[in-house]
Amino acid sequence: MKKRKTPTWCWFIVLCVSVFVFSLAGFKILFWHQDNKDTAKQIDDLEDEVKTTEVEAPAEETMVNAPENQTPDNDYWNYIKLPLINVDFNELKKKNSDTVAFLKVNGTNINYPVVQTNDNSYYLTHSYDKQKNDAGWVFLDYRNDINSLSQNNVIYAHGRYDSTMFGSLKNVFKNKWYQNTDNYVLHLSTPTYNSLWQIFSVYKIPTETYYITTSFGTTESYQKFLTTIQSRSELKFNATVNTNDKILTLSTCYNDKEKVVLHAKLIKQQAK
Repeated sequence: MKKRKTPTWCWFIVLCVSVFVFSLAGFKILFWHQDNKDTAKQIDDLEDEVKTTEVEAPAEETMVNAPENQTPDNDYWNYIKLPLINVDFNELKKKNSDTVAFLKVNGTNINYPVVQTNDNSYYLTHSYDKQKNDAGWVFLDYRNDINSLSQNNVIYAHGRYDSTMFGSLKNVFKNKWYQNTDNYVLHLSTPTYNSLWQIFSVYKIPTETYYITTSFGTTESYQKFLTTIQSRSELKFNATVNTNDKILTLSTCYNDKEKVVLHAKLIKQQAK
């Protein structure tokens, strides 16, 4: 019995579909590289133009929510002696009026201006220059106020494979990062104050919304939140946290199903 010959038109359809798929993949790769190139150019320009300086700030005048007991196993007392960083926002505001802060995370490439708008989706697809770019930018949750600070203040960015934006936040799971205790603090500068935050929890978790809750109706619900996020940590930090603390949360993608989450508490703040 003779095999039925596949009609020529079937092969033609297969060929057309294959060409379309490969072309689409090629265009995506091309756009991805262009987005990376544009983002890298902006980062380089910002590094050249942004003036960042260290500011000595006496601990006794700037410490926030100090623990009741000065015990040696609480690194708070060491970190409040560190200088703050100050950023000149004049040029940044000229470049992007949405700029609300500048974030530096030791042991990573995170050293960027932070923007905010009334839509959390905008800076997922727009760069610092507000041009369309799937690399996005680092942004503060629209529900937060950088000046008054919520109980939980959330900053997002894409976890880019080239380690830009929050792509290098994954470094926190490397032994090299963890072994250097200087990495356990974040610097945040704003137009009105400079601040230092102590990390107390880092973890990976399937996508959810609980950890990005920004405010709590009761002290009990906030305490439950703090207990939960601290217990999730994959690394041990010599830090305590309570309901008088203000929290900074960094969130990015780890893979298609999980997020990398970092939590830190405000320990030092100086008005400008």
